[in-house]
Amino acid sequence: MPTHSLPEDGIILSVRALTERLRRTLEARFPFVWVRGEVTNLSRPASGHVYFSLKDAEAQLQCVCFRSRNLQGRRFDPLTGEVYETPPPAPAELLRNGLEVLCAGHIGVYAPRGAYQLLVELVQPAGAGGLAQAFEERKRLLAARGYFALERKRPLPFDPQRVALITSPSGAAIHDFLELARQRGSGARIRLFPVRVQGEGSAEDIVRALHEAGRGWAEVIVLIRGGGSLEDLWTFNEEDVATAVFQSPVPVLAGVGHEVDVTLADMTADVRAATPSHAAQLLWPSRAELAQRTDDLETALRHAALLAVERRARVLDDLTRRLDWCAPGRRLERLARQADMAAGRLHAAMRHNLDAAALRLERLEPRLHRAFEREPDSREAALRLLETRLRVAVASLLDSRRLRLECLDAALAGKDPEAPLRRGYALLRDGRGRALGSVAALNVGDAVAVQLRDGRVDAVVTGLHKEQSHEKSR
Repeated sequence: MPTHSLPEDGIILSVRALTERLRRTLEARFPFVWVRGEVTNLSRPASGHVYFSLKDAEAQLQCVCFRSRNLQGRRFDPLTGEVYETPPPAPAELLRNGLEVLCAGHIGVYAPRGAYQLLVELVQPAGAGGLAQAFEERKRLLAARGYFALERKRPLPFDPQRVALITSPSGAAIHDFLELARQRGSGARIRLFPVRVQGEGSAEDIVRALHEAGRGWAEVIVLIRGGGSLEDLWTFNEEDVATAVFQSPVPVLAGVGHEVDVTLADMTADVRAATPSHAAQLLWPSRAELAQRTDDLETALRHAALLAVERRARVLDDLTRRLDWCAPGRRLERLARQADMAAGRLHAAMRHNLDAAALRLERLEPRLHRAFEREPDSREAALRLLETRLRVAVASLLDSRRLRLECLDAALAGKDPEAPLRRGYALLRDGRGRALGSVAALNVGDAVAVQLRDGRVDAVVTGLHKEQSHEKSR
């Protein structure tokens, strides 16, 4: 029978763990989606939740509309932020078995049954008619032209200072936008381009405003309006408007309608905001964030400055040690130590030779006595001869060692860099402390230091005169 090995990473998931991973993946991939289908299996239990399925010819999707989204008489929609003059019907009231609808929401996973489902937030009848078809056809056409391509979209400038705002001056969108603009960012100049945002001639107004706003003053163009029906927002689905957004030389931020409203202008813009208020939030960071960023930059600057100072201090210490090692005084100290060591070796050698001579004399003394006993006269003469030879040898050895010591002393004195200064000479150094031996290393105006026997003179070069005879001799 075939055997199956465990996974290479050794991880075996429980059903709950796998289901949780699937839930996170689906919810992240489909945070908000519109689905079209026919209602079936509609159920309204006493809990107030509504369960049903959406189906088409080839598939079926489980759906649930929770009681919190199924409230009647609500004048404010928490999902879109829209305030209604007349409360719309609750989403569940639009559901009937066999009715074709549009449902919006996010995908979730119901763990007890291990099934995914659509958590419905909005319900609309599918009969949007010719406008919906025209929208889809125009969207496919503009997508084929590359209007929605992500690679052509430009990022928004951070905290822009010059903003061109295209909207209706009497709509609610401009008030929300300007209110947030006053509360966020570091302060910006906003130039309003008033336009009509729906009705006849509105598309031409917006196209003209986009052309005027893109002439070089603005860092970013903001195109906003409040929410409305598909018919109300149709101006922003016009091909001319989308083309003007596409051709804008300045990045365009579009915030048309509410979160669920998506227009062709939104899709063409470089960045889409869910609402006009969201557009202001995308443009300008909160002032607390700016303050924190300033603090972070200040901390980073201080840290960088400390590191730079530490690096320079290490370099200075290294240069100081090198300069100290190469200083004439230190060199003289090293030469003096070498002379002391040489003198010590010389004295030791002299003592060794004297001790050796004395030892040889002690060894010769018995032989001399024996020789004297045999031949008194000859012994006395030989003794005198040996004594004379010994004295001559010792004197010669002392003279040679004394001469060697004098030579070493003369060589040490000849290497003293300050000796010429005592004879009236001077030592010339450049601004970096380097000794100079040729006028080729100097320019008129250079600062130099002249070292004399009893001090230093700071001078400036006023003229250079090169000796031609020296050049020729080389």
